[in-house]
Amino acid sequence: MKYLPGQAQNLPGNRQSLGAYTATHFSYAVSEAVATITLNRAERKNPLTFDSYAELRDLFRSLAYADDVKAIVIAGAGDNFCSGGDVHEIIGPLTKLDMPGLLSFTRMTGDLVKAMRACPQPIVAAVDGICAGAGAILALASDIRIGTLRSKTAFLFTRVGLAGCDMGACALLPRVIGQGRAADLLFSGRSMSGEEGERWGFFNRLSIPEEVRTDAQVYAKHLADGPTFAHGMTKKMLQQEWSMSVDEAIEAEAQAQAICMMTNDFHRAYHAFVAKQNPEFEGD
Repeated sequence: MKYLPGQAQNLPGNRQSLGAYTATHFSYAVSEAVATITLNRAERKNPLTFDSYAELRDLFRSLAYADDVKAIVIAGAGDNFCSGGDVHEIIGPLTKLDMPGLLSFTRMTGDLVKAMRACPQPIVAAVDGICAGAGAILALASDIRIGTLRSKTAFLFTRVGLAGCDMGACALLPRVIGQGRAADLLFSGRSMSGEEGERWGFFNRLSIPEEVRTDAQVYAKHLADGPTFAHGMTKKMLQQEWSMSVDEAIEAEAQAQAICMMTNDFHRAYHAFVAKQNPEFEGD
């Protein structure tokens, strides 16, 4: 992680302040407990590089301990979300690597998705324009996706001679849109329109291009104002219960909910209800 002098702050309980983190390979800002990550190579449709992959992975790992970030927005600069791995800076060099080097790279990209799924903050993706390859995976790995009618989402790995099983696509996409629809996109590599993406459940809703980023930040701010400890528990259970039986999931949820009942936010909600007021959550 890279900080300017005096910007990092370690807090009790293995917590950390990331409000002043300075990103090198993308834009990062925190406002009202919402961190906004902007892929900012608009002239190339915001492709990823080796460096941006690694920095995103490390940032999401650190966000798991961030005391001052309650929700996250990821977006692209300009009129596009992300065109995937940079053809010249990633794809070209990959053709020259040996198997250990290639495996090191593919594991690193998968680690980014693991870090996104493991950080407790809900991630809201604002997806406009091109959302392709690894960019489509970044949107897929987010918790909420807001698109536009001109969004074009393509898991285009087969179009460059690769399998559709990249960065967890074969595990995540069927769970979001269903097995048959996922198979269609992963085999063909075709683009999914914004309208189709909303109809299939990939997008939670559509916005107009001029407002998609703002709508994502408003959504994230609503989550950041909520019971954020409980949101983190919800995200964890959504992830863990994929590999559980129904009986195991019910028991896991019983334990998770009992833990949440010990939080101050649960008691705040009760007292606010009795007083006929809206609760003011603090995330503890």
